[in-house]
Amino acid sequence: MSARELVGIAIDTTIDTTIDTSLDITLDINGRTETVAVEPDTPLLWAVRQTLGLTGTKFGCGIAACGACTVHLDGVPTRSCVTPVSAVGGRKITTIEGATGAVAAAVQSAWTALDVPQCGYCQSGQVMAAIALLNATRAPTDADIDTAMQGNVCRCGTYPRIRAAIHAAALALE
Repeated sequence: MSARELVGIAIDTTIDTTIDTSLDITLDINGRTETVAVEPDTPLLWAVRQTLGLTGTKFGCGIAACGACTVHLDGVPTRSCVTPVSAVGGRKITTIEGATGAVAAAVQSAWTALDVPQCGYCQSGQVMAAIALLNATRAPTDADIDTAMQGNVCRCGTYPRIRAAIHAAALALE
């Protein structure tokens, strides 16, 4: 029996060495101002999905190689899995949930009309890339589409339907 037990004193000898380094970071996301308390190096993807509950943006690889996590930063398709949340303050973030306007509607309508998704996992990233393409180039060629969609992986191989849907959306926007 120890001396502490004999005297009846309970002493906690553990020392908490954890330091909370999270910051309150304000985001302009889908037209709303949101504040998240996260570590500055937290990937934007996790702030979007876990903290804000916007689960349309998917985790696919964690190394910006598949495109499932694509969001728009100031209208530019960006891989949110490798973008630290501290790097996006003051920039306009759009996720699949906030994709609105004529181009977004045309893309979404074409995606539905041509039954583009198979499993659907990659589709939010594909749609975000297609919206950015059509915002920049209203009548894209196949080469334009291939370049814009490069890095957006579809494991089901729906690439021909994706290309057809982008062309259909472009026609709908004329």
